[in-house]
Amino acid sequence: MKLHNQIFLAMGLAVAAGLLLPEVVTHLKFIGDLFLGALKMIVGPLVFASVVVGMLSLGDVRHAGRMGGKTVVYFLSTTFMAVGVGLLMVNLIQPGVGVDLSQLGGDVKQIRATEIGVGAFLVELVTGIFMNPFAALAQGKVLSIIAFALLLGGVITTLGERGEPLRRFFESLNDALMGMVHVILFFTPAGVFALLGNIVAKSGVEIFAGLAKYALAVVAGLAVHGFLLLFLVLPLLGRIQAGHVAKGMRAAWAMAFSTASSSATLPLTMECARDNVGVPDRSVRFVLPLGATINMDGTALYESVAALFIAQAYGIHLGIGEQMIVFLTATTAAIGAAGIPEAGLVTMSLVLSSVGLPLEGIALILAVDRILDMCRTCVNVVGDSIGSVVVARLEGLPFHPPKGQGGHPGGNRPAPS
Repeated sequence: MKLHNQIFLAMGLAVAAGLLLPEVVTHLKFIGDLFLGALKMIVGPLVFASVVVGMLSLGDVRHAGRMGGKTVVYFLSTTFMAVGVGLLMVNLIQPGVGVDLSQLGGDVKQIRATEIGVGAFLVELVTGIFMNPFAALAQGKVLSIIAFALLLGGVITTLGERGEPLRRFFESLNDALMGMVHVILFFTPAGVFALLGNIVAKSGVEIFAGLAKYALAVVAGLAVHGFLLLFLVLPLLGRIQAGHVAKGMRAAWAMAFSTASSSATLPLTMECARDNVGVPDRSVRFVLPLGATINMDGTALYESVAALFIAQAYGIHLGIGEQMIVFLTATTAAIGAAGIPEAGLVTMSLVLSSVGLPLEGIALILAVDRILDMCRTCVNVVGDSIGSVVVARLEGLPFHPPKGQGGHPGGNRPAPS
């Protein structure tokens, strides 16, 4: 049985056990705590290795040139936009209001911003990015982890043959950590049963009304970002008909939805962009693999919505300053997320910890995480696909006619340098 089917089965059993055997289920919560502990254990090293390998995929950063710079700027811009949409949706819909998770316990830490003020906190946050990398890993400081990984990966790319041993080391380390992630995710059904069963035992099935509103906020945000805002980018910057891109990429987007893995979808994404849309091969080979590594618009949006939903469910008010922290952390955590199913779940602990929220809140969103994972992965691949078009246009690369067509919607005019 596939993992997502096991998770759905575990959810059903958890609801039944929580209603019929509440005293038994509450004693099994330690299983869920072990699962959450395993996620916390792997997330720092995984983000570090993933970002280093992502930098290595660029090649020598000194030669990345304009295309590399434009690609990174595009991906960062759309990720910022996605997180902004997510925060807007969760503030409008307020899915966690009326949901009470306070009785589940968990360590709610006072947020530093409430002690020294929002402005001073943001300055402290930025100036504290560069710190001992081992301390950053131990404390889960995601911004510091990513800053060190970006710097280290960039320097390794400039070393040529001397950097090959380090390149192989980090690629092997990343593969090993991904293997550990698969092992941890293997126990997701047990974690879901223990955590969700405990929630139902203490809160009843009424908890699912708030969960439905949470899912609505995520899906609405993904739809607005992935199929409205990004599609507006196509005629503006890509100078191409959005319908043509959607038709050419639909097979890749469907595969992304069904597999919930942008990495597994990458070969088909490249084939569709090149053969069906006519994107120049140089942009396809550079932008799409990089996007599958660092461009996670849907994941960033989901993590921002989930963080505020959990805060609302615990009755914790997050002001503008705290939401800015969520904005920054969700963006950077998404960059470090792996392109595999449930990857956003692994990095969620970083976002929650950044604003002092209990990790126990993850238990509730696990119930609908699989279907939302499919949706956000589809948006991730949509962003990658549109990025390959936009970067090619900005670089002035000539589009070629798609297979079986004599012309190209949008024309072959190069963008001005």
